[in-house]
Amino acid sequence: MRVVIAEDSSILRDGLVQLLEMRGVEVVAAVQDAQALLAAVAEHRPDAAVVDIRLPPTQTDEGLRAAVQIRRTAPGTGVLIFSQYVETTYAAQLIGDGGAGVGYLLKERVVDIGEFVNALERVAAGGTALDPEVVAQLFGASRRAAALDGLTPREREVLGLMAEGRTNHAIAEGFGVSERAVEKHIANIFTKLDLPPSESGHRRVLAVLRYLDRNVN
Repeated sequence: MRVVIAEDSSILRDGLVQLLEMRGVEVVAAVQDAQALLAAVAEHRPDAAVVDIRLPPTQTDEGLRAAVQIRRTAPGTGVLIFSQYVETTYAAQLIGDGGAGVGYLLKERVVDIGEFVNALERVAAGGTALDPEVVAQLFGASRRAAALDGLTPREREVLGLMAEGRTNHAIAEGFGVSERAVEKHIANIFTKLDLPPSESGHRRVLAVLRYLDRNVN
């Protein structure tokens, strides 16, 4: 099995190279940024690429975006995301695009190199290797997005104004309606977002967080 590794930490990168080579895996390239990753995949056409999400220069989602590009330009190369973080936007795109030859493991939950190599072999062979925590968060993000899509245009407007910090009175004045009408819209929002009354959380804040999570990402 021929593998490319993209990891910005030199210690982790070198350690991973040594561990994989001890298990008979041929590491054809070990790089620290997304551009070098894409170049290495194009040059070597490896069986799989092990990719961290946060790579230079911005340390945000370069690795994950590069992984999506690899799946388009080199479909024969499996991609195993190996990170501390769950990034739902591009991960859903990566996994949802057929799902074959894709893996996503969390660093803190991998305790056995043998299990890691087995996961890498599955991905290289066109299978999948997904951490249950990743699946849970992706499912939750998808479900929340679907709930927001179920809001009417006016309900989305009301939720947007709530996110701006507007009171019910200010929202009512802006729309030229009664506060009771606004309260009805907000009640519908809470119902559609599955936010029942609870002592452990403020529904208005939780609804706004759902809105911001969808619209910022």
